[in-house]
Amino acid sequence: MIGKGRLFVLQILVAVVAIAIWQMVTTTGWFGNPKTMQFFFSTPVEVFARTVKVFVDGSIWRHLGITLTETILAFAVGAGAGIVIGFWFARQPLIAAIFDPYVKMINALPRVVLAPIFALWFGLGIWSKVALGFTLVFFVVFFNVYQGVKEVNPVILANARMLGMNERQLLRHVYWPAALSWVFSSLHTSVGFALVGAVVGEYLGSSAGLGYLIQQAEGVFDVAGVFSGMLILAIFVVLIDSLVSLIEKRLLKWRPTHDIDTKA
Repeated sequence: MIGKGRLFVLQILVAVVAIAIWQMVTTTGWFGNPKTMQFFFSTPVEVFARTVKVFVDGSIWRHLGITLTETILAFAVGAGAGIVIGFWFARQPLIAAIFDPYVKMINALPRVVLAPIFALWFGLGIWSKVALGFTLVFFVVFFNVYQGVKEVNPVILANARMLGMNERQLLRHVYWPAALSWVFSSLHTSVGFALVGAVVGEYLGSSAGLGYLIQQAEGVFDVAGVFSGMLILAIFVVLIDSLVSLIEKRLLKWRPTHDIDTKA
């Protein structure tokens, strides 16, 4: 078995090895001219220095605040709508059957195609980015909740009905606990999608935000700026996902946890 402390050390070790390889690729000349490699990949030291600089001088905070606002709104609205409509469709088979082809068609649309349309409808402010993030989050949560409710154990459901539970009690004591694991599984995935929607929307058209900064850095071939922006995005995705994990642990305390087994 691997404890949490040892697992954390191994995770950090992976990051250290990756950074060390990156540093060797861009500075040693073993993989090509260092100047050429740095033009395409920058260096870890330069990227981390740029990241620290934008936080120290405060230039990042306004852009980060806008992107996080868009992400949180897209995540909250998309997840909320996905949970509610997923439960509704799962409990109303006729409604689900009627709308099934339309849901699949809308889900198949490339989100990048929708970004200019949302910009036209909602302008270049935060709401066009929230709308794009919503389309990414909603379907992930919707399909997981729908499947989770549909896969409730029929024996448990029959026993609950035999005990005289009404629909509200079934929803609270049977359907919701059964679907909760599916809900949080989708929330972990949709956190990243909400941020992707916000950043892609900013990248395609905005005057502020992390996507805007990355687009500006790419425009002048500032590779360190691009990687710094991606590093900041990655850090905040991990932080938001950690918050979701804390809520999950609190709501799913009844679920057994297991250490990772190292045996084959």
